[in-house]
Amino acid sequence: MKIAVTMPVLAYHKTELEKAAPEAAFYYGKDLEKLKEAEVILGNIRPEWVNQLPKLRWLQLNSAGADAYCKPGVTPEDVQLTNATGAYGQALSEHMLALTLAMLKKLYRYYDNQKQGLWHDEGTVTSLKNAVVLVIGFGDIGKAYARLVKAMGAYVIGVRRRHGEKPAEADEMGLMEHLPELLARADIVVSVLPGTPATTHLYDAKLFGAMKQGAYFINVGRGSAVVQKDLRAALESGHLAGAAVDVTEVEPLPQDDPLWHTPNMYITPHIAGDFHLQATQDNIVHIEAANLRRYVAGEPLQNIVDRKTGYKK
Repeated sequence: MKIAVTMPVLAYHKTELEKAAPEAAFYYGKDLEKLKEAEVILGNIRPEWVNQLPKLRWLQLNSAGADAYCKPGVTPEDVQLTNATGAYGQALSEHMLALTLAMLKKLYRYYDNQKQGLWHDEGTVTSLKNAVVLVIGFGDIGKAYARLVKAMGAYVIGVRRRHGEKPAEADEMGLMEHLPELLARADIVVSVLPGTPATTHLYDAKLFGAMKQGAYFINVGRGSAVVQKDLRAALESGHLAGAAVDVTEVEPLPQDDPLWHTPNMYITPHIAGDFHLQATQDNIVHIEAANLRRYVAGEPLQNIVDRKTGYKK
């Protein structure tokens, strides 16, 4: 069996992966001709390549998001598709918490003042204690963030697609179909939704209008979920107190896009996840190695992606 590893790995990662499939031949790289020989690929590749790989039987993504691979005609039905759900909770939740506190405590304003040598009191701030935090998309990342803000005294409402038992990380659970009513209660709205047809342009003028006056909005899921002109309007009117996004509809965000200069809008360039935190890379390799052992043993794989929804099954 030939296995191609396309994500960057360190020496100890190679040891872990090769121990999981000791009889396999491993290739580390992204050369298309070499990938054509692989039965298994560990890591993301260009989606348009998937149909060019005749021997491929399993594609294990190093990302949690799988939307590019779920589009019709991209991944053949006889190729198993799995993602890295479970690897990103620590990195994303810490980034989200940093964005949350920076807005609540007006740290961005003080940094702007610092650059001007301006010693100026920006007035009152708000706290996470007793704040209502609505987490839309209550998977691994959403739960990790919920744990952090609950530890600081927030009341967490988790939102998901289907009924189910309330996780310990939430004080209350709601459904996507009740989103307008839930938005009206929230001081902080956090979106961790994947890119799917159902989430495209979900956050429009109507939903931003349903949010509480003075609420904060954070998006670390997919930029396609937000109608950016409507987000700008909600900020410019003062309806939202602030918004922070790690994702935009077009990436990189064009230099002349007005979102850059929208008041109380804070942008990071899709860096909350990826391999910026070493623990994330380690987590991904652990997931890959565990799934590789299952594959070698002929056992069902974990983190199989539902290609209709884009979520882990």
